[in-house]
Amino acid sequence: MPIPVLTIDGPSGAGKGTISRLVARKLGWNYLDSGSIYRSVAIAVQNASIELNDINAIVDVAQAMALEFNCGDELIVRLNGSDITSQLGLESTGGVASVVAAYSEVRAVLLKKQQDFRRLPGLVADGRDMGTVVFPDAEFKVYLTASAETRAERRYKQLIEKEIDANIVEITSEIEARDRRDMERETAPLTMAVDALYIDSSNMKIEQVVEEVLNLIR
Repeated sequence: MPIPVLTIDGPSGAGKGTISRLVARKLGWNYLDSGSIYRSVAIAVQNASIELNDINAIVDVAQAMALEFNCGDELIVRLNGSDITSQLGLESTGGVASVVAAYSEVRAVLLKKQQDFRRLPGLVADGRDMGTVVFPDAEFKVYLTASAETRAERRYKQLIEKEIDANIVEITSEIEARDRRDMERETAPLTMAVDALYIDSSNMKIEQVVEEVLNLIR
């Protein structure tokens, strides 16, 4: 029997990570945060002061990096032994990740690493192309989204709670720009799988979204 996979795709800030971790915990399945993988590459690229148009150098960094995931109540990510969790959510990290993720050479390097997360008893994978590219044969697929304004408000609140200066107008603009890049890129553009369940969480509580996803599994 194939190992069951639930993919949760959608744009940045839609709540994929939160929902995916909660669902994985309730099911007792493994968890893959593909966004953290790409954001880790972005951090490695920034640490090495690599230009974003130097594809070969970016590929070399992606191949060489060692990642560790500790998925307890909070996701802890280590890059080459260093805790980079606090850097993953920065807007600058997300912007660089969106750029490097558009390179087919980088995606090819990271594809196998992502597929290796498919282990018993099952896997919950969240990202932008989990159900269309990485796990196209997944039995369960969800496309989770929310309006750009809603996602900007959520991000603004997160930053303010962490006492990080934020401008909601700038955040909204960055989210809309990132959506366009992700949807218009040639390699693995952000799109909903034809067999995915569409969920707009703009006016939904976290518990409601989790229950709707679990109902799909049931």
